[in-house]
Amino acid sequence: MNTAVQPGTPAGSVPRRKLIEVSLPLEDINAESAREKSIRHGHPSTLHLWWARRPLAAARAVLFAQLVDDPSSHPELFATEDEQKKERERLHGIIRRLVVWENISDEGLYRAAREEILKSTGGNPPAVLDPFAGGGTIPLEAQRLGLAAHASDLNPVPVLINKSLIETPPKFAGRPPVFPGVAEGRMGPWPRVTGLAEDVRRYGAWMRDRAQERLGHLYPTARVPVPGPDGEPTGKTAEATVIAWIWARTVACPNPACGIRMPLVRSWWLGKKKDKEAYVVPTVVEDASAPGGRRVEFGIGHDPERAPTKTHDGTMTSGRGATCVACEGFVELTAIRSEGAAGRIGVQLLAVVAEGNRRRVYLAPDEEHAKAAGVPRPDDAPMGSIATNPRWFSPPQYGLTEFSDLFTDRQLTTLMTFTDLVGEAREQVLADALAAGLPAGARLAQRGTGAEAYADAVATYLGQAVSRLSSTNSSLCRWNSAPSKESVSDTFSRHALPMLWDFAEGNTFCKGPCDIEWSATWVSRALDMLPSSTHGTVTQADASSRDYTGLLVSTDPPYYDNIGYSDLSDFFYVWLRRSLRGIHPDLFQTMLVPKAEELVANPYRHGSKENAEEFFENGFQHVFAHARETASPDYPITVFYAFKQAELEKEGVASTGWSTFLEGMVRGGWTITATWPVRSERGGRMISVGTNALASSIVLALRPRETTAPATDRTGFLAALHTELDEALPRIREGAIAPADLRQTILGPGMAVFSRFSRVLEDDGSTMSVKTALALINQTFDSLQNEHDAELDADTRFCLDWFRSYGWDTRPYGDAESLAVPLGLSVDGIARGGTLTSGAGKVALVKPQDLDPRWVPAHDDRLSLWEVTCHLARAYATAGREEAARLMSEVAGRVDLDEVNRLATRLYELMESQDSSTAGLFNGLGGAWADVSSTSTTIRPAAVAEMLFGEEI
Repeated sequence: MNTAVQPGTPAGSVPRRKLIEVSLPLEDINAESAREKSIRHGHPSTLHLWWARRPLAAARAVLFAQLVDDPSSHPELFATEDEQKKERERLHGIIRRLVVWENISDEGLYRAAREEILKSTGGNPPAVLDPFAGGGTIPLEAQRLGLAAHASDLNPVPVLINKSLIETPPKFAGRPPVFPGVAEGRMGPWPRVTGLAEDVRRYGAWMRDRAQERLGHLYPTARVPVPGPDGEPTGKTAEATVIAWIWARTVACPNPACGIRMPLVRSWWLGKKKDKEAYVVPTVVEDASAPGGRRVEFGIGHDPERAPTKTHDGTMTSGRGATCVACEGFVELTAIRSEGAAGRIGVQLLAVVAEGNRRRVYLAPDEEHAKAAGVPRPDDAPMGSIATNPRWFSPPQYGLTEFSDLFTDRQLTTLMTFTDLVGEAREQVLADALAAGLPAGARLAQRGTGAEAYADAVATYLGQAVSRLSSTNSSLCRWNSAPSKESVSDTFSRHALPMLWDFAEGNTFCKGPCDIEWSATWVSRALDMLPSSTHGTVTQADASSRDYTGLLVSTDPPYYDNIGYSDLSDFFYVWLRRSLRGIHPDLFQTMLVPKAEELVANPYRHGSKENAEEFFENGFQHVFAHARETASPDYPITVFYAFKQAELEKEGVASTGWSTFLEGMVRGGWTITATWPVRSERGGRMISVGTNALASSIVLALRPRETTAPATDRTGFLAALHTELDEALPRIREGAIAPADLRQTILGPGMAVFSRFSRVLEDDGSTMSVKTALALINQTFDSLQNEHDAELDADTRFCLDWFRSYGWDTRPYGDAESLAVPLGLSVDGIARGGTLTSGAGKVALVKPQDLDPRWVPAHDDRLSLWEVTCHLARAYATAGREEAARLMSEVAGRVDLDEVNRLATRLYELMESQDSSTAGLFNGLGGAWADVSSTSTTIRPAAVAEMLFGEEI
């Protein structure tokens, strides 16, 4: 039977609902999104740093569900609720497989996903656009799903990243590398852009070798002690590669009686590995040539008994100032800032880190290594002033006002050599490509695909390798002394450029994060995994004025002032401009990244917090009102909304920012049809999720509202809300939804009711606000929960009433009897059911954690929903999916499992504020429900029970 559905919505008909508007396996999406953060090799994020990228798994799942029809849209194919539920679960199964990183190269899976998309779009899916493309997650995943991908951004840095992810690779897919001798040594094809990736690796190594010829003398080796077989000193030394030099900034002590150059040090620690501890030991020595006749010299300590303590570590006191190691006087931070503004902050070598036998060797500084760093400052260092917003950029307060000030002179010399080598590498690639038989053709910027364009492409990736190298070769890189690290950290440990006092200068010719060959290898690994089979288009454009015709929007826009994208990206822009301006002239015309039209609420740019927020909100509404003008009614658009954590903690899901965001969407002519909380931060198993932690983002599905949409009053809105939430809840629960996420998820169908009306009128004739609507949606959800309580079995209703009244407290027998009798129950009977303890005139509910793990449902003649739900939550938390599935298979047919699932959510809601650890058990069960339920259907209850307990059932 041909199930293809033709696209387009006939006049007067209702557009087909998409899967994202009905149900998602949310917990699976969230779990894989969180796990993705630990995946590095081949992940597109390793191509180049960009801030706050959405997880690939979430974007992939959202795009698939945005285009694929929900089964309820096809009653001719799936006539009953059961048939729709079964088909929905099949689609969920595809999503569950799609979000797993290890399946990224499973062509069979992606072929099946594309077929579903084609089936729901009449074989003609729309092209997908992200107008705030950023790190490129959404357009890349659109391309991976076989969709035409369009990306745009105002900022040239993400434009370059997106070109490198989706536009350039398809031009050179399937080609062998041109580096001499590589292609000849391999039999078979070069799939995707593995040939291009191999060239990036090879020419990255070529650049390293050329740079070492020119700069190797600036990076001397060290002499390290050679221990004897027993570990005792032998007096001998051996040559070793230096990993890093640790420096401290210094200022003159303002004490007239001292005047020493005092080191400004956050921590003396170098390595904290047990039995291999190492730390800096400062000593004040006499020196007639030094200021004040004294100076500080540094040695290395290893005795853990004399190691720095938390209260006596370093000289800097966070946010206050520094203590002089000589006179012990305290210097306020304002005085240090004054010294910096006057250009009087210096640097002093603290330690040298060298390679040892499977360990780091820490050496005291010596004159040779201090002199090696003293190269002249390059005259043509990249120009550009750092933003003066102290929230994100504190170095300007200390006199480091230019981006070139964030690098040592040796680092500047090295990075400038590498940017020059990008151009030289391009010429070498061009010569090798012509020798390999490629026609010259047009340049990459003119959409060429020949040798000239190929040389531009390789150089583009090498330029990004140098750019990403700048973030591990700046004077804002810490030395990480943690036992599992002991390495140079990245400049951007957070979304800011904070001032650093002691810093690590890595050896760019030591294999590791500071090495260009290493950086090029990370870039090439990202290239290896790119799909590169579908055309991609990337433009530099303002989202508020670009054309949206014929494009389906899925986007992750900026959110207020969470991140200062343009100011931060200047750090990379100055290096990218130096190496790639000749290849991408249109992207690198300006000295720094354009900022005036950037849609971010920066108070320092707009004069006040209020002005900045007004600029953002007006701009945001204008963007989506503009997109609404040509939006198709056939598909929902999707928008990721990023919460501020402080906003969540203070106001929760009815926060002012969230309300304002939704208000703008509704006013702009959009109907909100779904909201899905997306998490990318998660610890351990599902049950260990913070039970009251809200999701970091919400994905909204929106459709254009009919221009003829009617108005309604509060009564009409509440009536529709009650009916439609009641219908939506079972379908939402079909996916894996953790109870902690349900309240945010239910806002989708609730807002769908509110936003489909042109206005909702209050009793006084005024228009209801979104904030009021959100509160009413929550109230209706609570009301539905309470209504369903009345349909539960009597034992469960007793337990709910007891918990609401007394929690887990032990109470007199009479309290229990007063609750039991109206329900037609006896306290002894409830206790016999296993959920209550009763004795010596005292009664208490049994916590799930304390229930008997040997429980056999078949031997229990008084099953209640409460008892079953608690046992399943206990089993999943303590023994995992298989044990919970076994119990579920034993109770199937004796209780309504859908009601058990609903009760898990109810118990989470009841307990989250009183007992978060127990609430977490129900959150875990609810989140894993689909997985446990699916597993339970494969288990034969009687056989399993007989095997486990040796009893016949």
